Amino acid sequence: MSALIHLSRHAVAGDLEPAGRRAGADSGDPQVRLLPVASGSEAQVGIWECEPGGWPVVDRPDTETCYIISGAARLTDDATGRVIDVGPGDVLVLPPGWTGRWDVVETIRKAYTVF
Repeated sequence: MSALIHLSRHAVAGDLEPAGRRAGADSGDPQVRLLPVASGSEAQVGIWECEPGGWPVVDRPDTETCYIISGAARLTDDATGRVIDVGPGDVLVLPPGWTGRWDVVETIRKAYTVF
């Protein structure tokens, strides 16, 4: 039987573990910090933070759903050319096959699931 997982607001807002520079970054120095959470499944779950910088995403292999806790980023969808500014309270669903770009303009923190 799986147990309930709870992250208090203090854990969500607290210090995260450094994870290095965002792979594939082509602008800025986007340093990443993480708080991964064991989900009891193949899904990846946790809190992710990234400093300003940008990177392309090409043919995303999985689905990510995320809730923006703080900060700001601009996402560009290559298929439509649509540019979306995201900030606290926004929810994103990035489906398999999505191609576009992340540009973090203010250190951003999100709660995420990837499956």
